[in-house]
Amino acid sequence: MSKPWKPLQFVVVLSASGFALLEGSQGMGRTTRIPRPTPAIVTSLPTPDIAFEDVAEQAGLTARQVSGGDERKEYILEATGTGVAILDADGDGRMDVFLVNAARLEPGDPPAPTGHLYRNLGGLRFADVTKRAGLDRPGWGQGVCAGDYDNDGDPDLFVTYYGQSRLYQNDGDGSFRDVTGDAGLAAPPRWDTGCTFVDYDRDGRLDLAVTSYLEFDRSRVPAPGSSGYCQWKGVPVMCGPRGLPFARSRLFRNRGGGTFADVSEASGFAGAGGCYAFTVIASDVNGDGWSDLYVACDSTPSLLFENRRDGTFEEIGLLAGVALNDDGQEQGGMGVAIGDYDEDGDPDIVKTNFSDDVPNVYRNRGDGTFEDVVFQSGLGGHMQYVGWGVHLLDVDQDGLKEVLMVNGHVYPEAARLPSLRYSQPRLLYWNVGGGLFKDLSAAAGTGITDAWSSRGSAVGDLDNDGSLEIVISNMGARPSLLKNTGPRGHWLLVRGVGVRSNRDAIGARVVVFAGGRRVSGEIQGGASYLSQNDLRVHAGLGEASRYDRIDVRWPAGDWERFPGGAANRVVTVTEGDGEPLRAPGPAAPRPR
Repeated sequence: MSKPWKPLQFVVVLSASGFALLEGSQGMGRTTRIPRPTPAIVTSLPTPDIAFEDVAEQAGLTARQVSGGDERKEYILEATGTGVAILDADGDGRMDVFLVNAARLEPGDPPAPTGHLYRNLGGLRFADVTKRAGLDRPGWGQGVCAGDYDNDGDPDLFVTYYGQSRLYQNDGDGSFRDVTGDAGLAAPPRWDTGCTFVDYDRDGRLDLAVTSYLEFDRSRVPAPGSSGYCQWKGVPVMCGPRGLPFARSRLFRNRGGGTFADVSEASGFAGAGGCYAFTVIASDVNGDGWSDLYVACDSTPSLLFENRRDGTFEEIGLLAGVALNDDGQEQGGMGVAIGDYDEDGDPDIVKTNFSDDVPNVYRNRGDGTFEDVVFQSGLGGHMQYVGWGVHLLDVDQDGLKEVLMVNGHVYPEAARLPSLRYSQPRLLYWNVGGGLFKDLSAAAGTGITDAWSSRGSAVGDLDNDGSLEIVISNMGARPSLLKNTGPRGHWLLVRGVGVRSNRDAIGARVVVFAGGRRVSGEIQGGASYLSQNDLRVHAGLGEASRYDRIDVRWPAGDWERFPGGAANRVVTVTEGDGEPLRAPGPAAPRPR
């Protein structure tokens, strides 16, 4: 049993004149005003008790992830790992888990590896229902996204593969059918990686963006160690991505009737030049009410596709400041989290990268541009890890989003070198406030400190108790399920139901007001690294046992207000049932 949640001893407030520590749980009492914060000040701040434990085995999440060889990776295909989706597959109000799986290059003993769907039985217990659900298809899986593309009330799955990516339609009883061909999504074999459902044209139907990493032909890939692109720190390793040909990403417009049209070229999504593309996330990063697309690219500039509101996109990554690091260098981009970590009304971007580098913390200036503040924010202290999954999530439920990163090297050969490891711990940064974070990784429990070679990860409330769990795909091993057993504050989960908008309300902006502050979130397609988070918006309310109201900007463009109520529950808001806030428009101002 966890200890009762207690407020922090200090409230941290950042103002134009500097940094204030207000002693007392309500910000009442003595105020000490000090200069703008330094790392020493942040390090000395008292922190909450956070204790993550890996409870995957007890929960029944035991399927082993397979991705080529375990001891040696001959080809880059074997190193990229797989994603995770959290969704309510059977409509019982409990979040289920889908784990993508890859395969081996050489045929092995049957049965061949498949992905795994785990049904949530309640109480953090799961049952493997893969075969019954019709998802026991072998293949070299990569990523996954979930969304109700046919607006029938049941979440569907799109799974990317090296080969033929697949659309699985939910039949409404927890089972799925492969409708790839009927939907117009069949294509020649290719290496797809990330995906996201997004209503980019605001017609109420979910469209589909799919990224591809590179053109992989096993017969034409050089052997490990055969060139400069096949060496790492003097050790012969698999080749790539540099030296291998780019692939093009694709965008499919939902035409209704269960079919899609390929608009990759016409929309501008496929014409942005070379990119070794991994994760794609849909988010309205400029606040105009239309979803944009951000793509994390490996060894090439990352891409930001600004929605032009006419069915087309313009790639503005360099102009917006989210393509390179602060020194103008290309990076090995892997995973992405988009959220408003400083609650200034503008979503920020956090991106993980390869080792010998730091992540990016792109702070949104509010004028369509970003600045990389990774060192100023406190996230620049580790360069030895290869980062993959990443999340902005409120682990102590105080209304501010922490940063969680999962890591793991791509080269098993890394274990031969001093101070390097193939298996690596996770990283957790506590949000101090004022755009600053404190590294709590070493004191946040064995779920963080234990070492794995991890890839995709997804966040959701799997037991509906207000505390967010993290499911992580680990190379050559069972998954991890991280449960926070530390004390926490009050909370709210907001589920959106679209009527004029898409049924899942993907693209909605949700703002919860409680205790004199605001907590925001966005219902997003795509997440982390090749993964899909719980579509419900989680809001930490701290000491507030009630919330005052919820404001929602629906994907169709309208703002609505919903009344307040008691905290610590799941609230469903349905488009059209709220109080209109203002006339709809393509660029309605955001509430402050």
